[in-house]
Amino acid sequence: MSKRCFLAALALLLSCICAMAQHSVGDGLEFDKMVHNFGEIMHKSGPVSCTFTLKNTSSKPAVIYNVVSTCGCTDVKWTKEPIRPGQSGTVSVTYSNNEGAYPFDKNLTVYLSDVKKPVILKVRGVSIEKKRPVAELYPVHYGSLGLKESLIKGGNLEQGNVKSEAVMVANISNSPITVSFKDVSENLKLSVSPNPIPAQGTGEMAITVTADRDIWGKNTYWAVPLVNGKAVKGPDGSDRIGVWAFTKENFDNMSDDERSKAARPMFDSSTWSFGKVKAGTVIHAEYTFKNQGKTPLKIYKVDVDSGKCSYDAIPDTAAGAVRTFKVDLDTTGMPAGEVLTIVTLTTNSPLRPIVNLFIAGYIE
Repeated sequence: MSKRCFLAALALLLSCICAMAQHSVGDGLEFDKMVHNFGEIMHKSGPVSCTFTLKNTSSKPAVIYNVVSTCGCTDVKWTKEPIRPGQSGTVSVTYSNNEGAYPFDKNLTVYLSDVKKPVILKVRGVSIEKKRPVAELYPVHYGSLGLKESLIKGGNLEQGNVKSEAVMVANISNSPITVSFKDVSENLKLSVSPNPIPAQGTGEMAITVTADRDIWGKNTYWAVPLVNGKAVKGPDGSDRIGVWAFTKENFDNMSDDERSKAARPMFDSSTWSFGKVKAGTVIHAEYTFKNQGKTPLKIYKVDVDSGKCSYDAIPDTAAGAVRTFKVDLDTTGMPAGEVLTIVTLTTNSPLRPIVNLFIAGYIE
């Protein structure tokens, strides 16, 4: 390959990488990132700053109307004038770093023209009093790769969207390591930067989960991290790390008329109380609800936070219809004391996209 061809190919590759790194937040509006992780910062070092860049690739000007911070510890400035097609604006953030030596995770709510829902940007990190060994700060070890935890919270995800998160990882060895991934769940993407991670250094693991209409409710996505090309086991003996996310319906394009006619489940009671029972008893919980909307109610997914539950399938419920939903909870092996099991329904109701039901009682 000639030098000219090589440079052209390299330029194309870099442009593709840059395009993939953008995060669409509206028609023709892209942020370069949704999360900025400062990592570990010394408390005595004072304020830290970062910038989010908004690129306008649409055919009309865009305006950042307002940016609201969750607390006074973050000072925010943004581009006030209209951002013309092909140009970029910025949201600049300064974290005061005066709240003490604690982890911090701050939300910035950005209101944009022609974007119905506000955009949430995040700044996070850990303020520390003194340096500690990376092996101690990142206690979950996959060989030389250190993490805070092996099951990472991805948060809520709406259909048609992509959820982006970022967590810090570390190289706990005295030599650089390269991190890659295999056996990655469909709809999950992971990357680490810098890569290689320097000896005793840290990097950022970018996480992207893409919504899929075949996937609803709470789900865990898996990947096997490779350290210098080799799979290594974590402290629990598994070679996988997980990312969980909760996927629900997206109602952004629903008109006011459609919302007024949409399904609306109303339950007689959200809690089934079983009183006091002996361990090993199977609880038969029942919930009765009516669809008070004018269109059929769909239950996309049922999630139960107990491994010993079974439940009925819930067919579509016509407008005005009444239905009973049953859940069986086997208390075998459950610890004595008060019990609260949560049953979560993911629905097509814009007023109640997530319904939490409860099974409560006492096990002797």
